[in-house]
Amino acid sequence: MSERTIALVTGANKGIGYQIAAGLGALGWSVGVGARDDERREAAVEKLRAAGVDAFGVPLDVTDEASARAAARLIEERAGRLDVLVNNAGITGGMPQQPTEVDPATIRTVVETNVIGVVNVTNAMLPLLRRSASPRIVNMSSSVGSLARQSGADGEAAPGPVSAAYSPSKTLLNAVTLQYVRELGDTNILINLGCPGYVATDLNGFRGVRTPEQGAAVAIKLATLPDDGPTGQFFEDAGVVPW
Repeated sequence: MSERTIALVTGANKGIGYQIAAGLGALGWSVGVGARDDERREAAVEKLRAAGVDAFGVPLDVTDEASARAAARLIEERAGRLDVLVNNAGITGGMPQQPTEVDPATIRTVVETNVIGVVNVTNAMLPLLRRSASPRIVNMSSSVGSLARQSGADGEAAPGPVSAAYSPSKTLLNAVTLQYVRELGDTNILINLGCPGYVATDLNGFRGVRTPEQGAAVAIKLATLPDDGPTGQFFEDAGVVPW
């Protein structure tokens, strides 16, 4: 078994995921770079290693159960356990997404990655997380998944564009995460959701106002929670996000 803390970050070859991997690696952790594109994954691993990070590539298509199981076997062979899982991989499905015009196939595709992908990877990694002394699961969500904010119940204008696929996928992710919290409530696994804010990435055509480093901060904070830290909560840098 490795003495280092072992983490897996999905969608880690670029953007927020890459910066999460870099930030955890800077703590001296061993970080698995999960990504489906071989060239981009290995380029990210090389870049992280050049920066002094103990990074390793994890071939992973989150929508494929077999791929998730293979990723778990790779981590088991390398480290024998997993301490932190950051489910970061996600897609928007492209805009516009007015509900009266959106192709139902777009909704299915987005949910397949943003929700079912999280279920695939989490379930594959749970046996390894159970071997950790301080296991953590961080699911990267978004404030656009907050029903309170979308409905204006918090007194603010609804965030993001009208979206029948991306925003609801994050709402569903939030709901599914809470069911994991309920099922695993008698374990020591802390499970939380993080909102990175409006980050400039290729997901939004680099229109965001925050840097990937700023967006990664909430995930790094939740990945390093103490054993008596919160679970089943939805956080952004400013504090708790209303559901």
